[in-house]
Amino acid sequence: MWKIFLYSLVLYGIKVQKLPSIRLKKDINIFVMPIITLTTDFGEKDHFAGAIKGAIYSEMPEVKIVDISHSVSPFNIPEAAYIIQNAYSSFPKGTIHIIGIDSEINKENKHIAIKLDDHYFICANNGIMSMVCSEIAPEKIVEINIHDKLPTSFPVLDVFVKVACHIARGGTLEIIGKLITDIKPIKNILPFVNDDKNQIIGNVIYIDNYGNVVTNIKQSFFEAIQKGREFEISARHYKFKTVFSKYSDVVDFNSPEDKRFDEGKGLVVFNSSNYLEIAVYKSNSSTVGSATTLMGLNMRDTVSVNFIND
Repeated sequence: MWKIFLYSLVLYGIKVQKLPSIRLKKDINIFVMPIITLTTDFGEKDHFAGAIKGAIYSEMPEVKIVDISHSVSPFNIPEAAYIIQNAYSSFPKGTIHIIGIDSEINKENKHIAIKLDDHYFICANNGIMSMVCSEIAPEKIVEINIHDKLPTSFPVLDVFVKVACHIARGGTLEIIGKLITDIKPIKNILPFVNDDKNQIIGNVIYIDNYGNVVTNIKQSFFEAIQKGREFEISARHYKFKTVFSKYSDVVDFNSPEDKRFDEGKGLVVFNSSNYLEIAVYKSNSSTVGSATTLMGLNMRDTVSVNFIND
């Protein structure tokens, strides 16, 4: 009912800019509720995620909260960076993303708020945004400086929530922080290419729910170095000479179904996020196995691509 009331105000030209927590979507001229997403390593057992949601609802009962993930491995910056990079763009412009990974403030781990691609990100300046910022330049970055007003040992609850609600009400970043130009990078997040341009050395940066391992080698980067050459991908003592378009390409559908033994077969694909991924077809760590259990691949392990010159 209140939405109809607000829409009626707009139709009759009555200003509603001072109404809290309501933001006007400029392109279609209707009111939309702000969305706040949560990505943390808090897990589901403890009270932390619930407390954050409660604090947001206490300030803005009408806000929409979406959990991206609370299952990031503890303090795993590359894993969180990969999740954020691949999740945020599915949300509407103007969405506010709270990222609670390694967020305790100290002189080397300040808090920042970033406007990028018409989204807002609130997190620690610990490299977590470097994957996104390497592809899209931030429109604005501030170092949050309201901590003297909010003494806390739980910054995601007490600081990040305040900043998110301030932005959701239409507040500017300059009110809650000072402008800065650079953010901290993640070390070794980019793959290495040798001087002869015939080898890429990458690393595992993410392991998904199926036990598939994702490297930091993007398809565009791979193809720019490849230039049509044949190649061999190496991970531990496993070798691959083909990158499939999808997982089921490893299946020989010309063979009778009862003669196929494809489950558990290793393969390489460019995944839906366009990263080079080493996988196992229909992987399941408790049955047919996965890239982690069968090949022994883990976070930060080296994956190399050797190109064969004509």
